[in-house]
Amino acid sequence: MLPSTCSKVTLRMRPIKNDRLSLYLDYYPPIRHPKTMKMTRREGLGFYIFANPKGKYQKEYNDAIMMRAEVIRCRRQEAVINEEFDFIDREQPKADFLEYFRKKAKKQYEKWTVTYRHFEKFVKGKCTFGEVTVELCNKFRDYLLTAKQLRYPKLNISQNSAAGYFSTFRALLKAAYKERLFKENLNDFIEEIEYEEVKKNFLTAEEVKRLAATPCEKPVLKAASLFSILTGLRISDILNLCWEDIRPDADGKLAAFIRIQKTQKESVHPLSDEMLALCGERKTGIVFKGFNRSMTQAPLKKWLKAAGITKRITFHRFRDTFATLQLAAGTDIYTVSKMLDHANATTTKIYAKLVDSTKRETVDRIKLK
Repeated sequence: MLPSTCSKVTLRMRPIKNDRLSLYLDYYPPIRHPKTMKMTRREGLGFYIFANPKGKYQKEYNDAIMMRAEVIRCRRQEAVINEEFDFIDREQPKADFLEYFRKKAKKQYEKWTVTYRHFEKFVKGKCTFGEVTVELCNKFRDYLLTAKQLRYPKLNISQNSAAGYFSTFRALLKAAYKERLFKENLNDFIEEIEYEEVKKNFLTAEEVKRLAATPCEKPVLKAASLFSILTGLRISDILNLCWEDIRPDADGKLAAFIRIQKTQKESVHPLSDEMLALCGERKTGIVFKGFNRSMTQAPLKKWLKAAGITKRITFHRFRDTFATLQLAAGTDIYTVSKMLDHANATTTKIYAKLVDSTKRETVDRIKLK
């Protein structure tokens, strides 16, 4: 809250070393700093004049500085009248934007960390808020479109990875703007990177049944995979699922209460008897004990081959399979979106397109001639 009386802005000076006077503005009554919310009276201008000017040039210098200081005083008085106090935080442009990014990424999921590392590489380890301009953001956009992968430096990142990283960067800019760390929303002047449409492989209902009927050398891999197909859960959430997370919901039926690793939001997934059967006998600790990411490589490929499935299927494609089969069965897109923990239904529409193409293929199989 501002004082009921409009502050008067006065130009003052105080002695400093070498026979000089430092200039500052005095606000009375005090005004509130918009960031720290503390009351303040002084604003240093960073100017000085000679206390006892000697000769023509020192007098002309003093006159020029005093004129400049008076212009600023008039602008500040006008700003106070209009209740615009962004000018107080003079240090913000010098603040470490890269450190702000690092702290934000630490609280988010892996894509934020990868985006941070790309940006850190792009700015060569240094970047202040004042340096973050539309031009810099567009140059980072161009960098991502030709950047190499961090893990495999000989390979370029894909168009969709670049789009995802830049979308994350735009989310960071939006957060900084909402926190009043930028005076304008830079996203208004920056174009997104378009996603390329990618054909996703998924299992048909018949292939899922065939896979379920096929023995697997790693029983826990089979259980975790079928659980993903039935629930749509990511591998990271299945790896972290504990028996303590499976408990009665509001209706008194068992559900998995999961803090999604990617978004850090809690999600409730109702569990059917078939899903619970895949979890095995109730114990304590991790549900799919012994399951690890290495099993999703050679052991998974071997199991798929044994089931007669030749299409390229990774563990993440089980999540795609869940989405497409649910939509094909008639589940509405918004329900599927919630079950997949998507932020909005736009992401889920990708699967709707897959269902449409499958319907077309099915129609074309039946011909009269």
